[in-house]
Amino acid sequence: MALFRKRKRTVGKPGEWYYCLGHHKVEEGPDCPGPDRLGPYPSPEAAAHAFEIAEERNKEWDEDPNWQQGKPGGGEQ
Repeated sequence: MALFRKRKRTVGKPGEWYYCLGHHKVEEGPDCPGPDRLGPYPSPEAAAHAFEIAEERNKEWDEDPNWQQGKPGGGEQ
């Protein structure tokens, strides 16, 4: 009896693109563990701009009054 089970490899779906933080490259399907990737994105070009997309989304959330709850000067709780 084996003491350790072999992890199931996450199988990617064709057409889903990720940016791997460990390899610093665009990959099709989730080949790497979740904490090591950004995505999914609809195209390799979009995945290549993962950091820019994340920065834009962060700015939108920072300006969204619904995300300001609990912060000084933020929305109501």
